[in-house]
Amino acid sequence: MRPDVIVHDILTLGPSLAGELCGVPRATLVPHVFPEAGPGFPIYSFGARLPRTGLGRAFWERAHLPVRRGLQSGRVALNRARDQVGLPPLDRVHGGTSDELAVVASFPQLEYPRVWPDHVHVVGPLLWEPPAEDVELPAGEDPLVLIAPSTSQDPDHHLLHAALDGLADAPVRVIATYNRRLPSRPLRVPDNARVVDWLSYARTMPLCDVVVCHSGHGTVVRALASGCPVVACPVAGDMNENAARVAWAGAGVRVPARFVSARPLRLAVERALSATSIRARAQELAAWVQAHDAGVTASELIEALGVGLEPTTSELTAPHSAN
Repeated sequence: MRPDVIVHDILTLGPSLAGELCGVPRATLVPHVFPEAGPGFPIYSFGARLPRTGLGRAFWERAHLPVRRGLQSGRVALNRARDQVGLPPLDRVHGGTSDELAVVASFPQLEYPRVWPDHVHVVGPLLWEPPAEDVELPAGEDPLVLIAPSTSQDPDHHLLHAALDGLADAPVRVIATYNRRLPSRPLRVPDNARVVDWLSYARTMPLCDVVVCHSGHGTVVRALASGCPVVACPVAGDMNENAARVAWAGAGVRVPARFVSARPLRLAVERALSATSIRARAQELAAWVQAHDAGVTASELIEALGVGLEPTTSELTAPHSAN
């Protein structure tokens, strides 16, 4: 094909290795917050927020020692694969991420302050969804709450059951989806709720006041781009990190997995609805999306890489504080 540039996902190493072998510039798309830790950062995916004191930063620096050993083991394994295809070894860890251009498709307001490498650009969320039909919303004027669970991480729909139970007699309307994965036990759908098999987040979230979810990155950034506070109920891994970033940025409420039941979820929704600072923060992020076209920014960076230009330093990558 002789492409001028290759764009690959952060987890797909084949295209990156092939591009390097053929001398083609490579860009890595990071479809979530940037996973490489800065000084004093908590361990990625632990769900801990950025420490506020020197003691906290020192604690996490020490806690990173086994993580760094793991990263070095990964470097050795990657270099073994690179040797098999005829590429020289790398001295750096995170060798699967291009050192020419990394496009981070997340909100800069969800990124902890750091000195950014020149090749890393936080462009904003790159949003997409499959086609969906319009759905009928519950009637009335009460605040609208969307329950948007992850079926891969919660196949028994524990969050969906708990949220419907907790909000059954609350002064809200509830629209919920089971995402085409039928619950294993019957749902008790209260009078103020409607449950559908599938819906458009892009068309539904702008009509909502709160989004309750497992804090997968795509759902979180879609909610914030719609100006909706998030009640984040992470299960594991990246979800823990996303929930911590949402809470740190002041754009939602985090509910740890062990507390996901009817009463805590109702309290979390009530807080998300009543806290003016949380709603203002979500609307601030929505306004930012309207003013910054992430798709245009990403494509311009990739085009510049393809023709051998130095990407223009973007305001998006400047150190900032989201608090």
